[in-house]
Amino acid sequence: MGHPVGPNIFKMALAETPREAFNWRLVYAVLCFGLMGAARGLDEGLIGTTVTQKSFISEFKLSTSKTQTATQLANRIGNITAMVQIGSVGGALVAFIFADKIGRLWATRQLCFIWIVGVIIFITANGHYGQILAGRFVMGLGIGQTTVVAPAYLTEVAPRSIRGLCVCIFSGSVYLGIMLGYFASWGTSLHVSNKSSLQWADPTIMHIIFAGLILILSIFALESPRWLCKAGRQDQAALNMSKIRKLPVDHPYVRAELIDINDQLEREKEATMGSGILGPFKELFLIGSNRYRIILGLMCQLLGQWSGANSITIYAPQFFQLLGKTGQSEKLFATAILGVVKFASALICAFFLVDFIGRKRALSLGIIIQLTAMLYIAIFLTAVPNLTSHPTHTPSVTHAATGAIIMIYFSGVGWALGWNSIQYLIGAEIFPLRVRALGTSMIMCFHFVNQYGNSKAVPLMLLARAPGLKPQGTFWFFAAVTLVGLAFVWFFVPETAGKSLEGMDEMFGLPWHVIGRKGAGLTEGKGSVAEVVGRSDKERLAELEAEHADRI
Repeated sequence: MGHPVGPNIFKMALAETPREAFNWRLVYAVLCFGLMGAARGLDEGLIGTTVTQKSFISEFKLSTSKTQTATQLANRIGNITAMVQIGSVGGALVAFIFADKIGRLWATRQLCFIWIVGVIIFITANGHYGQILAGRFVMGLGIGQTTVVAPAYLTEVAPRSIRGLCVCIFSGSVYLGIMLGYFASWGTSLHVSNKSSLQWADPTIMHIIFAGLILILSIFALESPRWLCKAGRQDQAALNMSKIRKLPVDHPYVRAELIDINDQLEREKEATMGSGILGPFKELFLIGSNRYRIILGLMCQLLGQWSGANSITIYAPQFFQLLGKTGQSEKLFATAILGVVKFASALICAFFLVDFIGRKRALSLGIIIQLTAMLYIAIFLTAVPNLTSHPTHTPSVTHAATGAIIMIYFSGVGWALGWNSIQYLIGAEIFPLRVRALGTSMIMCFHFVNQYGNSKAVPLMLLARAPGLKPQGTFWFFAAVTLVGLAFVWFFVPETAGKSLEGMDEMFGLPWHVIGRKGAGLTEGKGSVAEVVGRSDKERLAELEAEHADRI
């Protein structure tokens, strides 16, 4: 018998989940931690449009002059846009320390505080280039932590049947932030004077609004039961699990989850006993199954970030200008619509695809859509390399240009369905509990390193002279990386939909060359009490509890 795929996995996992588990406490937890995705989204949506605002250009000298060449200008813009990514590298590095030592809730509170401080430094720069960079760096220290803390928490509290949905609320919130940022910048470009710094500072205040909202919501949220087990607070873990699932502590579903958590923790402790403070690092890199996990996560970040769609998110106004949208309001409006398209696509993926058809199929579908879009734009720019330098065009060129603009939107759909959703989900759900925060932290650190390099490189890549690739060369590069990504997904990315967090161990313990293609089928129903025991199979659960009594 093969492993059930797509809707069958979803239906089986859903049938084993008590209805009580889908309750207001779970919704509240997903809302609180899911909204943290807006941190990245707001930054990407705002900074890409902020550097095109006339007031910002004037205040921070973002134009060519006798003392500033096009290359120097590209570097200056790249420094401003990418500085949050530099800070986010540091944020992702320290996130696992805070998340593991003080818990997911207090880690959330401290990152919100850092995030707010950074925004205040940024919006009070008053023409000082150095302060702009400093403010964005501090913002990054907070924003970078959100990508570790939030997906880890959401993964740990979500029932396995809808884990993809819960974590994808975070990636969907990225696009909520992008959409709001785009529209806010478009609105202030129309209604605030080009000579006033309020034109770019007012939209940026949304960062403070979201950080404050998350901070308030965290006061009434419950700590992750899995983290409480890791911290040795078993009674509180059982109580929190009971509250989040809205089931009694002695309910078979709750008991099965707690058995799995404690069993995995004990096995991990035995495997790394005596390894000291470096134990988690040794566990992550020296154990073969974990090494596959970390390489998988790093490669997803590398291929996703350099596939081009995220570059379009950050530099959307510039790309729309390349394709004929030259007016300031026109560019920003087209960019705002891109935000709506990506937000809607992310929600579709979260609610209808990532759990229902599986991670691998959703990711492959998104990459194929993105590849088609990148190829069209690359071919168009190769055929019509100087679109904006001529005032008139033949009807065929005009129609083809409109098609290229539509393909920008399609690339956003593909990115939202594919790499953007998976880059947060897979890193948070594949690692064992003891190294989950560390593994996720390292993957997101690599994510921001790549995003920084990408943000710095794209303005230079678009230049017509060396070191540039020209616009058409840039899109051919994006298409090539996207194609490599599709092949990587087929060979190496396993299907994780429907599997419990603790049940991942069995799959990643297989030989490396079969994990991606056959891992889910070969390990169906293995390695996890929650996957073996039905929600009302009390007799079988009692037997397993007796077997695991020394580990609980």
